[in-house]
Amino acid sequence: MAVGQAPAGSQAASRNSTRQVVVASLIGTSIEFYDFYVYATAAVLVFPKLFFPTGDATAATLQSLATFAIAFVARPVGSALFGHFGDRIGRKSTLVASLLTMGISTVLIGLLPGYAAIGVVAPLLLALCRFGQGLGLGGEWGGAALLATENAPARKRAFFGTFPQLGAPIGFFVANGLFLLLSETMSNETFLSWGWRVPFLASAVLVIVGLWVRLSLHETPAFAKVLESGERAKVPFLDVFRTGFKGLVLGTFTMLATYVLFYLMTVFSLSYGTAGTGLGYSRSEFLVLLLVGVVFFGLTVPVAGWLADRYGRRPTLLVITAAIIAFGLLMGPWFGAGSPIAVLSFLVVGLGLMGLTFGPMGAVLPELFPTAVRYTGASVSYNIASLLGASVAPYIATWLAGSYGLGWVGFYLAAVGAITFLALLAGRETRDSELA
Repeated sequence: MAVGQAPAGSQAASRNSTRQVVVASLIGTSIEFYDFYVYATAAVLVFPKLFFPTGDATAATLQSLATFAIAFVARPVGSALFGHFGDRIGRKSTLVASLLTMGISTVLIGLLPGYAAIGVVAPLLLALCRFGQGLGLGGEWGGAALLATENAPARKRAFFGTFPQLGAPIGFFVANGLFLLLSETMSNETFLSWGWRVPFLASAVLVIVGLWVRLSLHETPAFAKVLESGERAKVPFLDVFRTGFKGLVLGTFTMLATYVLFYLMTVFSLSYGTAGTGLGYSRSEFLVLLLVGVVFFGLTVPVAGWLADRYGRRPTLLVITAAIIAFGLLMGPWFGAGSPIAVLSFLVVGLGLMGLTFGPMGAVLPELFPTAVRYTGASVSYNIASLLGASVAPYIATWLAGSYGLGWVGFYLAAVGAITFLALLAGRETRDSELA
């Protein structure tokens, strides 16, 4: 059966249109990533001042980044939990549940009192809500990627797989754009008093819109075929480790450089760029530069999908990963130069590379697994990579920059890029695989 073709029988009349696939996969991940990045920005700009004891600013930032990392511990748990139901019950219902989990956790963060009001309980509640964010995102991405790729026409699967990937730059742009707007329209005292809560509370409106879109979906053709044949996995999490362990390992390390690059280009760059011991930019100045860079992230995502369909997944990603390694080796003198032109060009190139490496992943990871365990397999590999890469990247980079200099942060990125390059060499081309 060709990819995207509905199975015979009742499912033929209930196939999702291309418009439904685009909107539902894009809007859900945009909301999820918006929620995630609102926290990432606040973890640098707000939480060190409000949720931790006053004193050493660097120590407070490191503590805040540690709570940021908690979500990445939760994401593999979420991928196993939501992956189980996604492979047993279906993609649609699971995507709705993951969106609710993420949205509720984000709104609750916007309601939390700070350290001055309730002491040590404040960072504990913050950590708990952060865990909920990670749990929701752990189940979101895999389902959105499957929604796109399992409905894709033949030979356009990587391009369709970029629809959920575009949620990352869109969510980031909206989250940081809102923080920038608030910073420009209110005093620093007002922003720290209550203004920072607005992006978190606004998530409630976005979630309602996302739920309305997703509740109109039908099940994907590939999963509908599994339902008709009665071939659902009894325990998908165990089955994927038994039958698809190689795919899990390769998928995890294929994603590793992508995650480290992105969180260095966003969370770490914002922290280092606005720190007095770093580049010393104001919050607003650096956010403007970062938002320009994110535009190039969004522009290169669909380009990467087209390249992966045209030339194959492995050749495309091997070239891009080699470029990431070179970029890491140049990071110290380039970003460290500190001038607006140097910083802007660094962010544009780095986030452009991020779009190129991130774009094909919406197809690459699902293609490693059979339909019966695809939700679980793609989600687990994606989120274990987040645990190994993204969760520790800002923390390691902040420590390296403070202890040994900015150049060592670039060497860290280059080393991770080399691991991903080796994983790509060990993998196989999946462009012509059937998602059936």
